[in-house]
Amino acid sequence: MSPRSREANARSRERHGRAQRSLIAGPELPPLWTRFDAFDSAVAGCAEYLKELWPDELAAVTFEVAGIPAQIASARGVDRWRVYPDENRVLLYRLPIERLSRLHKQDALHRRLMIESCVFRAVAELLGKDPWDLAPDRFRHL
Repeated sequence: MSPRSREANARSRERHGRAQRSLIAGPELPPLWTRFDAFDSAVAGCAEYLKELWPDELAAVTFEVAGIPAQIASARGVDRWRVYPDENRVLLYRLPIERLSRLHKQDALHRRLMIESCVFRAVAELLGKDPWDLAPDRFRHL
């Protein structure tokens, strides 16, 4: 075999006679699920749940996620959320909720429960209610 034909043959087969190699992740693996995606999913799921329970009060309310508050220092510490009643808007701050919350167990379930509790407390502040009154049947065990 001449050197020229070896080069042409090598380009078409890749090395060691194998076909072209695929990516490490491959097409059969699901797309990556980031912390941001998990946070958004938890907020959206909890917001939908609360909108079903309080359709009249929360129909026009929008839920937004931001990284951090514009003003970090306040008398009560770093805000986890901000409620704008005039604009019917709830703004949740992802980084303070994720990083400053002291969870007794660091897993996906407890992180999601922390996010949902912040959504509950923010909505309770917006509606002027106690967070436990938003979904009383959810916490009633028979």
